Amino acid sequence: MRGLLVDFGGVLTTNVFDSFRAFCEAEGIDPSGVKSLFRDNPEALSLVRRLEVGKISEEDFSERFGRLLGVEERAGLVERMFGHIRPDEQMVEAVKRARAAGVRTGLLSNSMGSGRYDRAAFPELFDGVVISGDVGMHKPQPEIFELACEKVGLPAGACVFVDDLRENCQGAEAVGMTAVLHRGADSTLPELERLLGVELR
Repeated sequence: MRGLLVDFGGVLTTNVFDSFRAFCEAEGIDPSGVKSLFRDNPEALSLVRRLEVGKISEEDFSERFGRLLGVEERAGLVERMFGHIRPDEQMVEAVKRARAAGVRTGLLSNSMGSGRYDRAAFPELFDGVVISGDVGMHKPQPEIFELACEKVGLPAGACVFVDDLRENCQGAEAVGMTAVLHRGADSTLPELERLLGVELR
């Protein structure tokens, strides 16, 4: 393996669903409300997909998703939903170490608006960046994985992909990548060290 591609939210940050739960609790609604809509409501999932590829605005999404969620104050909804995530410094440092060791590194992220990325940090971390809202595709579409491999200059078979969603890992594997389902640095980093042959801690 000569390439490392990583998701953003939930891999380079703390758990996204923990942030959604904290948001729901702060709003006084069912703590699993956001997660349930994502998983069980086709209209909600369609709104997410359209936001991820830039087909609707964050404001339009907030109004329509907030209505499904039962939230009265819908302005700034997305920002509040993601308001409890923080960088996972251990994972960020691991990407830096991989790149310093000669591994080609890339970001492959489904975006819900563009304001949650520190793009100024990208040149230090990544050889290539693919964000769904910038390219009009989303994971797990095969084309977005192929584009990410192209951005880091490697074939899919030479790349490891890390994501916190099983369906995205399956999408990466479908185009020939090796996928690691992220459940925390303690389990992900030893597996990446084994696959990449570099020290990441």
